[in-house]
Amino acid sequence: MAVLRGINVGGHNRVPMPALRDAVGELGYGDVRTYVQSGNVVFTAEGDPGPGEVADRVADVVANAFGADVPVVVRTGPQLADAVANGPFVRDGLHPEEAPTAFHVTFLAAPPDPARWKAAAAEAERFVPDVCALAGADIHLHVPGGRYSDSKLTNAWFERQLGVTATTRNWKTVTVLAAMATG
Repeated sequence: MAVLRGINVGGHNRVPMPALRDAVGELGYGDVRTYVQSGNVVFTAEGDPGPGEVADRVADVVANAFGADVPVVVRTGPQLADAVANGPFVRDGLHPEEAPTAFHVTFLAAPPDPARWKAAAAEAERFVPDVCALAGADIHLHVPGGRYSDSKLTNAWFERQLGVTATTRNWKTVTVLAAMATG
């Protein structure tokens, strides 16, 4: 599964989902499906291509086919299923499905440097009640007001703090993508 950041937002980087499905399929990936208009593409890949290779290939086809130079982050079906079933807030006894607009996952292109994460986590404490927790290369967010757009814990903030590409999806999208990628 690939998540693209910054497409079809405010009229910029327009990428029609049927055309995106076709373009990703032309890369040789199978069972290509999209979810909503924000650049969520689920597909199968033969062999064992690394996530960086897949992300680069998808980013290249999006740039060439649509003129959109956007970051792409890749996750496997099992990684998505684990994020839903074993995320830090779930382990802490919270139930994201009961308040899905309050929970989000920021997917990082790679796990962050531990020292940078420690500094970012300490800095993020300024933004309570919004909180974040790291699980591998995923940052789980709890935004109790339910308005991610009002949070300071954004893709840009994480990228500045961690030096790693980031893109965020709401809990409903993450759960749907996990079901699509493992179903």
